[in-house]
Amino acid sequence: MGLNEDVGRRLRALRRERDLSLSELSRRSRVGKGTLSELESGTRNPTLETLYALTTALGLPLSAVLSDLRPGDGSGPALPGVSGSAVTAVLLERYEDGAAVTDVFRISITAGAVQESEGHVPGTRESLMVLSGTAVVGPPDDTRTAGPGAFAHWRADALHVYGAPDGDVEGILFVRYPPPGEPAGGAGRSAVSDDG
Repeated sequence: MGLNEDVGRRLRALRRERDLSLSELSRRSRVGKGTLSELESGTRNPTLETLYALTTALGLPLSAVLSDLRPGDGSGPALPGVSGSAVTAVLLERYEDGAAVTDVFRISITAGAVQESEGHVPGTRESLMVLSGTAVVGPPDDTRTAGPGAFAHWRADALHVYGAPDGDVEGILFVRYPPPGEPAGGAGRSAVSDDG
């Protein structure tokens, strides 16, 4: 199976586990019912924005539709990237314990492009470690600029952006979600630091 079929199979299973119709998930995610049907059947390419909209509507991290696509213990070859309007993300790791679910992605941000990301599950926070280039990330009214070796941190349960004004950016993105069913938390100001 290819990425489209695997993601579609997983989306359908997660929707059914929650006893949601196509129409209800379409309404909650604001993804068209036809698009959702094509994604579930594996006949449509999933975009990063669409997958985030769907997993957020399901109350789950993005890795819920991606993490079982690597063989065995996840040590197999890297998954193909899932792209959005400016960001391509490859899931490297999913870590879960009683405190949180953390997705770790290798990301690229295309030079000159800006991607808006709707808020994720309440209480979600993101941290980007920039490997190369200069990233502009965070809430649109409170963005952070981070260059090589720096970290940027922000709340990701509200609208946030990714941009690369001066050339392509490579980085490692950590997305930390509260455990399923936990109340929202972790409110706080975005930040940038050089020491993580």
